[in-house]
Amino acid sequence: MGESTPLIHRVAMAKRVAAKWLGENAAPEYRLAVFRGTLRDVRNLPDLLKSFRDGKARVASVPPIKDLGVQAEFDHVVLRSSDFDALTKLEAALQRYGCETTGIY
Repeated sequence: MGESTPLIHRVAMAKRVAAKWLGENAAPEYRLAVFRGTLRDVRNLPDLLKSFRDGKARVASVPPIKDLGVQAEFDHVVLRSSDFDALTKLEAALQRYGCETTGIY
Protein backbone atom coordinates (compact mmCIF):
# COMPACT_ATOMS: atom_id res chain seq x y z
CA MET A 1 0.00 0.00 0.00
CA GLY A 2 2.81 2.41 0.75
CA GLU A 3 4.20 2.15 -2.79
CA SER A 4 0.96 3.15 -4.55
CA THR A 5 1.03 6.73 -3.24
CA PRO A 6 4.32 7.72 -4.96
CA LEU A 7 3.14 6.07 -8.18
CA ILE A 8 -0.04 8.16 -8.20
CA HIS A 9 2.08 11.25 -7.58
CA ARG A 10 4.29 10.41 -10.57
CA VAL A 11 1.27 9.89 -12.80
CA ALA A 12 -0.13 13.26 -11.77
CA MET A 13 3.24 14.90 -12.50
CA ALA A 14 3.44 13.18 -15.91
CA LYS A 15 -0.04 14.43 -16.78
CA ARG A 16 0.91 18.01 -15.86
CA VAL A 17 4.12 17.81 -17.92
CA ALA A 18 2.22 16.36 -20.89
CA ALA A 19 -0.49 19.02 -20.64
CA LYS A 20 2.13 21.78 -20.52
CA TRP A 21 4.00 20.34 -23.54
CA LEU A 22 0.79 20.00 -25.55
CA GLY A 23 -0.24 23.54 -24.67
CA GLU A 24 3.07 24.92 -25.93
CA ASN A 25 3.49 22.76 -29.05
CA ALA A 26 -0.03 22.08 -30.33
CA ALA A 27 -1.38 24.12 -33.22
CA PRO A 28 -4.85 24.18 -34.76
CA GLU A 29 -5.28 22.06 -37.86
CA TYR A 30 -7.85 22.75 -40.55
CA ARG A 31 -9.06 20.13 -43.00
CA LEU A 32 -10.57 20.29 -46.43
CA ALA A 33 -11.87 17.37 -48.49
CA VAL A 34 -11.76 17.80 -52.27
CA PHE A 35 -14.05 15.67 -54.43
CA ARG A 36 -13.95 15.12 -58.18
CA GLY A 37 -16.93 17.30 -59.16
CA THR A 38 -16.95 18.19 -62.85
CA LEU A 39 -13.21 17.61 -63.16
CA ARG A 40 -12.61 14.68 -65.51
CA ASP A 41 -9.10 13.59 -64.57
CA VAL A 42 -8.57 13.72 -60.82
CA ARG A 43 -5.92 10.99 -60.62
CA ASN A 44 -3.08 13.50 -60.69
CA LEU A 45 -4.65 15.88 -58.16
CA PRO A 46 -2.69 14.52 -55.13
CA ASP A 47 0.61 14.82 -57.00
CA LEU A 48 -0.31 18.31 -58.22
CA LEU A 49 -1.07 19.41 -54.67
CA LYS A 50 2.19 17.91 -53.36
CA SER A 51 4.10 19.78 -56.06
CA PHE A 52 2.19 22.93 -55.09
CA ARG A 53 3.25 22.44 -51.46
CA ASP A 54 6.89 22.00 -52.51
CA GLY A 55 6.78 25.14 -54.67
CA LYS A 56 7.19 23.27 -57.99
CA ALA A 57 3.68 24.08 -59.28
CA ARG A 58 1.36 27.07 -58.99
CA VAL A 59 -2.35 26.98 -58.37
CA ALA A 60 -4.18 30.18 -59.34
CA SER A 61 -1.67 32.62 -57.81
CA VAL A 62 -2.08 31.09 -54.33
CA PRO A 63 1.25 31.12 -52.48
CA PRO A 64 2.56 27.64 -51.56
CA ILE A 65 1.42 26.27 -48.21
CA LYS A 66 4.52 24.80 -46.55
CA ASP A 67 2.68 22.63 -44.00
CA LEU A 68 0.07 21.30 -46.43
CA GLY A 69 -0.70 17.65 -45.80
CA VAL A 70 -2.13 15.69 -48.74
CA GLN A 71 -3.90 12.39 -48.13
CA ALA A 72 -5.33 10.58 -51.14
CA GLU A 73 -8.48 8.57 -50.45
CA PHE A 74 -10.59 6.42 -52.80
CA ASP A 75 -12.91 9.15 -54.07
CA HIS A 76 -11.45 12.33 -52.58
CA VAL A 77 -8.30 14.04 -51.34
CA VAL A 78 -8.00 15.36 -47.78
CA LEU A 79 -5.90 18.49 -47.27
CA ARG A 80 -4.59 19.58 -43.86
CA SER A 81 -2.92 22.80 -42.83
CA SER A 82 -2.62 25.16 -39.88
CA ASP A 83 -2.93 28.22 -42.16
CA PHE A 84 -6.67 28.93 -42.42
CA ASP A 85 -6.39 31.89 -44.82
CA ALA A 86 -4.18 30.08 -47.32
CA LEU A 87 -6.43 27.00 -47.21
CA THR A 88 -9.45 29.25 -47.90
CA LYS A 89 -7.71 30.68 -50.98
CA LEU A 90 -6.78 27.20 -52.16
CA GLU A 91 -10.38 26.03 -51.68
CA ALA A 92 -11.67 28.91 -53.83
CA ALA A 93 -9.11 28.10 -56.55
CA LEU A 94 -10.04 24.40 -56.55
CA GLN A 95 -13.74 25.27 -56.81
CA ARG A 96 -13.01 27.48 -59.83
CA TYR A 97 -11.08 24.54 -61.28
CA GLY A 98 -14.23 22.38 -61.08
CA CYS A 99 -13.72 20.43 -57.86
CA GLU A 100 -16.30 20.10 -55.12
CA THR A 101 -15.20 20.64 -51.53
CA THR A 102 -16.67 20.00 -48.10
CA GLY A 103 -15.62 23.36 -46.78
CA ILE A 104 -12.94 23.88 -44.19
CA TYR A 105 -13.51 22.17 -40.88
